[in-house]
Amino acid sequence: MELLVLLNALGTRLLFVLHSLLGVWRVTEVKKEPKYWLLALLNLLLCLETVFTLKFKQGRGYKWFSPAIFLYLTCIVPSLWLLELHAEIQFCSNKTEELLQNISGKDTLNFGHEITNNHIINTARDLVNTLSSVCQPIWTLGLHQTFLLLLIIGRWLLPIGGEITRDQLSQLLLMFVGTAADILEFTSETLEIGNVRKKHALVYAILGVWTWSMLQFPLNLAVQHLECSPSISSKKVFRLLLCRHSADLWNIGISLFIQDGPFLVVRLILMSYFNIITQMLVFFTAKNILVVMLQLYRLVVLSFDFHASLRYQSSSRKGGVGCCPCEPNNLSLPPSSCDMDERDCATIALGNSVTNEHL
Repeated sequence: MELLVLLNALGTRLLFVLHSLLGVWRVTEVKKEPKYWLLALLNLLLCLETVFTLKFKQGRGYKWFSPAIFLYLTCIVPSLWLLELHAEIQFCSNKTEELLQNISGKDTLNFGHEITNNHIINTARDLVNTLSSVCQPIWTLGLHQTFLLLLIIGRWLLPIGGEITRDQLSQLLLMFVGTAADILEFTSETLEIGNVRKKHALVYAILGVWTWSMLQFPLNLAVQHLECSPSISSKKVFRLLLCRHSADLWNIGISLFIQDGPFLVVRLILMSYFNIITQMLVFFTAKNILVVMLQLYRLVVLSFDFHASLRYQSSSRKGGVGCCPCEPNNLSLPPSSCDMDERDCATIALGNSVTNEHL
């Protein structure tokens, strides 16, 4: 096993465990009950996954799914739920900034003195006390932000499997950046509305949709292209469509059923049923409507292009020509060339004509 792969696999999972333990610690501080430390036992699942990945996959990831990301979600999401459902909402003032400035000022004054164990312990204790005094909304928002950042950075650092290329990984990470921003905006914008906190059922619904939207991060489907088997005939329309446009279809499905679609439903319920209307809520509702309409338009375009390709292919075969009408007698084309559309055939014909002119 390569040393770099081992370090990335262990280091990333260690970051996941530390962040989930930070969330559990914050829950125990808020609830004032030690029993919530039992949530830390969920990290044992991540430890078991690490052992199996190192043993059977040599530290590398899988093609369609990332178990490490999924188990990290399992470890941290319950803590965030408990923090969001906590009834006590503290008022955040400038006291937090003053406390942080005091801690940094103490560190600056003592920087020139000899560092002893007692000094380190006292500084750590002061830092913990300062962090404990930070009001809950800032803590919860900070955990949400670092959680989403760790998902992106962790997915970047985790060793990729042989089935995923670096180009596909870069596309996936860029998609995750935009997705994380939309998810953070959804939770912060909806839960910060005063009337929403008073309706527990509505808070449960928002957190449920938020949890559902997080399930797209362990998936690698949005950048995966299926290989079309020669045995798939044009009669199996759905399988052929999924084969040719798998990545586009997964992107559309994730947007409609995991992210933008559920977000739109929640916002419409807030505006229509609960009569909660704000300027930002109206704007993001309009944005979700626009995204859903564009995704449906993209689906229609893919469907029309696909059926047009099938009709063209069928008519060309009935006419007694080969799979490419522009190259009826070209036996050097591979069997997969029968899936080419008219533009591909035109490109081949243009290239052959140029070649003939040179000859």
